[in-house]
Amino acid sequence: MRRHRAAIRKFALMVAMTAVPLASGGCNESAKKAASDRPLPALGAKIDETSVSGISSGAYMAGQFQMAHAKRVAGAAIIAGGPYGCSESVFAGTMPGAGTAILNLSKAVNGCMLDLLGVWGVSDPQDLAAKAKERADKGEIDPIADVVNDRVYLFTGTSDRTVAPSIVRHAAAFYEKLGVPQTNIDLVSNLPAGHAFITDNEGNACGVSASPYIDNCNYDQAGALLKHIYGNLAPRAATPGGEFIDFDQRPFFPSDDSAGLAETGVVYIPKSCKDTAGCRVHIAFHGCAQNREAVGDAFVKESGFARWADTNRFIVLFPQIANSPINPQGCWDWWGYTGPQYLTRDAPQIAAVNRMLDALQAPGGGA
Repeated sequence: MRRHRAAIRKFALMVAMTAVPLASGGCNESAKKAASDRPLPALGAKIDETSVSGISSGAYMAGQFQMAHAKRVAGAAIIAGGPYGCSESVFAGTMPGAGTAILNLSKAVNGCMLDLLGVWGVSDPQDLAAKAKERADKGEIDPIADVVNDRVYLFTGTSDRTVAPSIVRHAAAFYEKLGVPQTNIDLVSNLPAGHAFITDNEGNACGVSASPYIDNCNYDQAGALLKHIYGNLAPRAATPGGEFIDFDQRPFFPSDDSAGLAETGVVYIPKSCKDTAGCRVHIAFHGCAQNREAVGDAFVKESGFARWADTNRFIVLFPQIANSPINPQGCWDWWGYTGPQYLTRDAPQIAAVNRMLDALQAPGGGA
């Protein structure tokens, strides 16, 4: 395992400087806080109406979590990301873990972000769907039957030069090949956005791909994806009225650094969810160079989820990845740096976030 991580570290450091835009300004001072020892509260959240979203590496993780725990997930939003299993090399399982992960990372950059490999790049959506069904048959992920009724939102900006629009279209096709009806899939591709989460009042100018990777394109992406997944919602609040709580992520993953998670995560809890059980949970996965270590609370507080949470009884979970030598940009694992099981429910990051969801859904006395 030590050799596995050392080999990936060398390659990751080389790729990181060219593959993904770096957050400007280095580590945000507001993120330099001591780890929280506050536990994630038990709030009696709903068990089977969870939704997930993510941008960039977070988009891939949203899809991976959806496939691994489809019984719990009602829908997913894939923002500037591609299909489940995209980065898996044809040599996966035929060579030591470090070698496979390095090949996966090369394919991830060139074939699942930039789409530079032509016919050797992104696997055919039909093939990816077939591989997903094989994993389901082996019990590595939930049954595909639990995915086909999901609502799926996908987004690509016309000014995104980090993840090609064709990659996002492959993701839409993947869901169709799984059996998700076209009426359940919403692919938004007509905004001049950069590689960013999109808002109607926060962030950089529309079209910018720079820290904190939030663009103001006069489009409320948080609301759009939540409404696509859940249907009609009450109008959002003018300002958040609940509480952003730092919680201790350490109980949810092994004591070593193998999972790659930060010590502290964030959860947003509306006032109504503190006192009354039955709130739904939305899990929002940040992108590379968009964790709190890089951008402070920008993604957590400026994405717009909290305002919709207040009026529609959503708990919003913002799990956090740590920067490390093996993962200098703080990306979610969508190519195997945590091990070959990264696409399954046993993946360290997927398992940790699922335990967080268990904690929120446990009966309890509020926050």
